[in-house]
Amino acid sequence: MASWVLSECGIRPLPRFYPKPTNSLVSNTIPTFKFNPKVTPPPSSLNSRKGFFSKARNWALNVATPLTAPQSPSEEHTERFDPGAPPPFNLADIRAAIPKHCWVKNPWLSMSYVVRDVAIVFGLAVVAAYFNNWLLWPLYWFAQGTMFWALFVLGHDCGHGSFSNDQRLNSVAGHLLHSSILVPYHGWRISHRTHHQNHGHVENDESWHPLPESMYKKLEKATQIFRFTLPFPMLAYPFYLWNRSPGKNGSHYHPDSDLFLPKEKNDVLTSTACWTAMAALLVCLNFVMGPIQMLKLYGVPYWIFVMWLDFVTYLHHHGHEDKLPWYRGKEWSYLRGGLTTLDRDYGWINNIHHDIGTHVIHHLFPQIPHYHLVEATEAAKPVLGKYYREPKNSGPLPLHLLGSLIKSMKQDHFVSDTGDIVYYEADPKLN
Repeated sequence: MASWVLSECGIRPLPRFYPKPTNSLVSNTIPTFKFNPKVTPPPSSLNSRKGFFSKARNWALNVATPLTAPQSPSEEHTERFDPGAPPPFNLADIRAAIPKHCWVKNPWLSMSYVVRDVAIVFGLAVVAAYFNNWLLWPLYWFAQGTMFWALFVLGHDCGHGSFSNDQRLNSVAGHLLHSSILVPYHGWRISHRTHHQNHGHVENDESWHPLPESMYKKLEKATQIFRFTLPFPMLAYPFYLWNRSPGKNGSHYHPDSDLFLPKEKNDVLTSTACWTAMAALLVCLNFVMGPIQMLKLYGVPYWIFVMWLDFVTYLHHHGHEDKLPWYRGKEWSYLRGGLTTLDRDYGWINNIHHDIGTHVIHHLFPQIPHYHLVEATEAAKPVLGKYYREPKNSGPLPLHLLGSLIKSMKQDHFVSDTGDIVYYEADPKLN
């Protein structure tokens, strides 16, 4: 089952800027003028613009039809937007549009979010344990699982360095936040860096990237079904941490994994040790409180958190009403890959999970703190133009996104083995 897994969202210094493309998507449509055929200007006026339009020969006032007649759809020349075309702007243009204060990191503000979320997590657990009522447990599971996801997002900011400019603070806070929800901080941080630096690349991306057709067809039928049949893909994250995605080797817990450089070995060992300590603490609490109580207090919320993580990260790269490109070879660039990501509206959850739905600007500039992402996105929209896809407005809960998820699972199965710009295709036999 581990081979149907993928992952998250992320991170650090950006690659070089790419040259500004010279092609433009601006339409050069020429207006069409229609004149009343009954009115014919004198021959002398045809030889002189001045005579043709002079007040003495004001024949145009007698024309019954408007000077520019409405065009039928067949006559109207429209240029269809190609999301795979190189954009008429570069990364520096987007950066220049974002206010300077959006780049400022406030460690005190970041820590205030940590204090808020941790207080809510413990408060929910105390209330649930006190009442211990089966009518309240489902509400607790959803609320606590959502808060676990919020803790992950704060640790995710630590991994990007957008939490603060102090790397020691980022590391300590990141380990405490991620270890508490059984995520190996440095192992995840490094693989997430790979995701951001290669977003939108068929082979080199790390998270939720498409399978080439040949690899897809080599998967066992059971693996294909698990990979694209809900709810199984939404439970993938722990398995991904252990074994990564199809076609990729290594584990987020092992320092000799293909994911890591030799100099990162100690970081990975530290995070794996913290993860092990948290797992041991949970085992001890099972003996103290009983396995059923621990399952209710921690186990079920943990899997709700996993579902949130897979749900959000998948829909940031899939499920748009229009097919979006994936790139290979010379067609890929950091900018073009980042522009294939999607913003999503999660209603009331936006504030709870720290506006992670504002994902396009986050992917291009992961150094921007989460509390500036909305403002930065609004400032960048005029530059992005049609390359920014406005998210559909959500109700209090993002139930509308379930339809996008289900549709994508039925249609987005693999991409062609050839071509530097490819789009998802569906396997009719699977459906």
